[in-house]
Amino acid sequence: MTSESLHRFSAFTTRPEGGNPAGVWVGDTLPEADAMQRIAAEVGYSETAFVSPSSGFDRTVRYFSPEAEVSFCGHATIATGVVLGETAGDGTYRLATSVGEVPVTVRTRDGLREAALTSVEPTQTSVPEALLTNSLNALGWSHDDLDPAIPPSRAYAGAWHLVLAVAKRQRLDQLDYAFETLKTLLLDDGLTTLQLIWREGPDVFHSRNPFPVGGVVEDPATGAAAAALGGYLRDAGLVTTPTTLTIRQGEAMGRPSRLTVEVPARGGIVVSGTAVRL
Repeated sequence: MTSESLHRFSAFTTRPEGGNPAGVWVGDTLPEADAMQRIAAEVGYSETAFVSPSSGFDRTVRYFSPEAEVSFCGHATIATGVVLGETAGDGTYRLATSVGEVPVTVRTRDGLREAALTSVEPTQTSVPEALLTNSLNALGWSHDDLDPAIPPSRAYAGAWHLVLAVAKRQRLDQLDYAFETLKTLLLDDGLTTLQLIWREGPDVFHSRNPFPVGGVVEDPATGAAAAALGGYLRDAGLVTTPTTLTIRQGEAMGRPSRLTVEVPARGGIVVSGTAVRL
């Protein structure tokens, strides 16, 4: 007899109406890829994590959006950690993903379970001028909208993201982009989302994340992009390490989310948050 279950959680929030919903499927063995894709489409959230086996601290995880498999997803990993904490107890789970091992530490504090993932080693590359110009055009933005203190970057901590920082919050608040055009640009460059940010203060950022690659207009909380951003800021010398950043996301969507990003002097980036059952 096999054992399997499907959970629905919202990550990076303490309230069901906030955060980013994710599916978490747990079973003895993973289904075939086409079956996982079908389940993810039926769940309808931006990501569903598929986890096996059903017990132990060593698990394998794959992530599917409604349209395609993705290499790594932060908010579904946080949701997975909380699900494993509820069903198997607190502790550190070692998740084998397609990009490497991602430890997730689960603990209970003040009656709420929290999960903290440690990303794979982050890296960055420069942004080709054509990609930058075409992305800005798809957003309806101009080069003058960007913050010169945080140059554009292609950033990675399990998945690739194009980081664009704006000088004024009002520009970030006005998000209305050409969905298919941006989707094609991201797919052609191997990118998962855009990480659009405005820096409110030394350790507080506001973020919006278009995710047309997954068939989603916008993510209300994007843990993988948060990890990539932390790595970029560290390696570019834009923060002094070690430091802890807060990313505020989802507010313009009516699904406020809080992501805590710990940036050590070296190694993987730690992204943590709570998750609640839907």
